[in-house]
Amino acid sequence: QVQLVESGGGLVQPGGSLRLSCAASGSIFSINAMGWYRQAPGKQRELVAAITSGGSTNYADSVKGRFTISGDSAKNTVYLQMNSLKPEDTAVYYCNADALEDGLGYGMDYWGKGTLVTVSS
Repeated sequence: QVQLVESGGGLVQPGGSLRLSCAASGSIFSINAMGWYRQAPGKQRELVAAITSGGSTNYADSVKGRFTISGDSAKNTVYLQMNSLKPEDTAVYYCNADALEDGLGYGMDYWGKGTLVTVSS
């Protein structure tokens, strides 16, 4: 199996920073891409940032210039550095991975359980 565990969420004041981490573990053959999604109550889940195994990244327009996604292949971990946080960033943040599991002939999407980020004064 493949497991994703997020950490780093919490309460922060507007203008502050947080760093989220997502560690992948289990029977992983390779990871093609990883990303962060977020969902607020009553809202659709949306892509925040993604990174491919080749290092290409993309961001939602609302976070460009404020958030940075990066990865550590040796640790099978992806990070999301969030700066200049706004109340509108408040949501549950979910880690996603497009990965090949050992023993399977195809890739699958895997999801973490989420970590709550609250931006409030």
